[in-house]
Parts: sequence; structure tokens; C-alpha cells
Amino acid sequence: MPKFFILIIASYILGNIYIFVRGLQALGHLSLAFRVTFIALYWICALLLIVSFSIRNAQQIPFNVGHTIFTIGAGWLVFILYMVVFLACTDLVRLFNKSFHYGFAISLILTTCLLVYGYINYKLPNKQVFSIFINKPIITGDKLKIVAVSDWHLGFGTEKGLLKKNIDRINALKPDIILIAGDLIDNSVVPVASEEMDKELNRLEAPLGIYMSPGNHEYISGLRQCEDFLKKTKINLLIDSIVTLPCGLQIIGRNDYSNRNRMTADELARMTDPSKPVILIDHQPYNLNEAQHIGADLQFSGHTHNGQVFPLNLLTNYLFEISYGYGKREQTHYYVSSGIALWGPPFRIASNSEIVVFDLSFAK
Repeated sequence: MPKFFILIIASYILGNIYIFVRGLQALGHLSLAFRVTFIALYWICALLLIVSFSIRNAQQIPFNVGHTIFTIGAGWLVFILYMVVFLACTDLVRLFNKSFHYGFAISLILTTCLLVYGYINYKLPNKQVFSIFINKPIITGDKLKIVAVSDWHLGFGTEKGLLKKNIDRINALKPDIILIAGDLIDNSVVPVASEEMDKELNRLEAPLGIYMSPGNHEYISGLRQCEDFLKKTKINLLIDSIVTLPCGLQIIGRNDYSNRNRMTADELARMTDPSKPVILIDHQPYNLNEAQHIGADLQFSGHTHNGQVFPLNLLTNYLFEISYGYGKREQTHYYVSSGIALWGPPFRIASNSEIVVFDLSFAK
């Protein structure tokens, strides 16, 4: 197991123990029955994270039950993060003021307020609009509207109701083309298929088509199963393949970075006509110089979630050349989206869910 994941697991266990001990100290004056209830509920919540992963492919689990288990279990990660931070601060205060005895209550109130804000923020995606000029012509007209999203993570995390609302938001923008930069499915196709989310996805409207590249979570969910599910939708899954639209625009869907056997930039470059506009969908924004080598005029990516919750955005800023937002190198435009939904904990703190609109204009 990689050292990073060992560190995460160890931090999760130690964080739970720290909060549990401080909680028992704070509740010491209450009845035994209350404290026993606290102990039981606390460790049930802590263990639900493990349970949520173990049931991801269980077909007999009702969706509402799976969704509740996943939400509490994954949300507990962020609860632990902020409770540890606030408790550490209040314990520091207590070192200098022995009469201060409200650290646990204050930490719990602050954490709860932060999580409520993060939940509301996650449910209301921003609309980001960019006007981009591409110095190549298309066959018909000289403008296109593209709506691009990433990281939907459909399943026990992102349920059908939220999917429906976001599809309504996308359709209201009246795009010519829709792009999906991977991680449409979260951890398993089973809950997505059981809820018939393909019927909602088929309400997406774009006259020139809907195109998607795979993300690492399509591999986690089982790429073959994801492909079978997507065949029931209007979404065109592009895996190291290219489609040329009637207007001449070329869209490349690159295989995910987690597949080390994906095509090289050289191989993809040989598939394109450099005189026509090229859009590259690549889930993970690594090796951005390869888009220039391929001849892409615009690369759209996701994966980073812009850290999702503070301070993880500091980590993604360190790991990726562009961890979020717009950039340009020579003639290639880049956009890394924070995602329309999210993985795991249903909170956005110091980041936002988003739908991206590219108003493209082309040389005449």
C-alpha cells in the first residue's frame, strides 16, 4: 500500500481517537446512558466510511440506504478534519487559560456551521463563461457554444435528484456541444443502473453531440461495465479516439492517465488534421505540454476538484501545473474544472461546483 494511503488511514484513526477522548471528557458530567449512546453513535459514524466502500457493488442494498451510509461515512472525513483543527486550537487556548472548558462545544458548533455552508455551496454550481478565439476556420459558421463538465461521480454520492437539476441547468444554456471530462461514474455502475440514471442523461440536449473521455473512476467502477451503461445513453465515449464533426471541429477523448498503455502524444497527433480546430478532453491534467504536441487548440480536464475542501486545494496546487481554472501556452488554451459534483464528502469549502461554458469563435 502506498505510503500516502497509510498516512491517510493513520491520520483518520488518530483523529477519531482524539475527538472521541475529548468528547468523553466534555460529556463526563452527563448520565451514563447518554455517554453510552454517544460512544455507539460516534463509532458507528466512524465505521460507515468502511461500510460504504464494501457495499458499493451490492445489488440488494436499497439506493436510499446506500446513499445515507455513503453520505455519513464520507462526510465523517471532513467532520474529523475540521474538528481536529478547531479542537487543537481550543486546546492551545486552554494551555494558557485553565478555566476555559468549552473547547469541544465551540469546535462542534464551528464545524457544524462550516459543513452546512459547504453542503449548500456544493449543491449550487457556478457558471464559468470563457470567450476563446481559435485561429483556424470551421466549415460552417464561425462560432460554437460548448458546455463542459467533469467529475459528476454518479452513484451513492451524487443521486438522481441532483443529476436532474444539473441537466436542467446545462440544457438551459442551449449548447451546441457538451463535453464530459471523465469520472461520470463514481465507484460502481450498480447504483447508477438501479436508479436508471441513463434516462436522465438522455435528456441532455446538444445538436452536435455529447462527448466524454474516461476518468480514473471509470476504471475503479470497471471500464467494461461503464461502457455497457453508456451505450444506453447519447454520450459518445472516446478512448484514445477522435471524432470529426460536420463543421470540421475535431474532438479527441484521451484515455485516462491511470492507464499506462494509453496512446502517446505522437500517436494522437498523427490522427488529427492540424489545419482544423482540435479540442482535447483529458481527465487528469498531467503533462500539459502534450496537448501542444498533439496540436490541441483547447484542452478540457477535471480530476482535481480544486481540492474540494480547504486545505486540500493547497495540495492540488502543488501537484498540478494548473490545478484549477484557465491557462494558455502558445496557441493552446487549457481549462481544469473543479467539477460539477464531487467525490465522497458532500461539501465544498474554498472551492465551488461548476458548469463551464466556452463561447468559441474561429477564423473566417
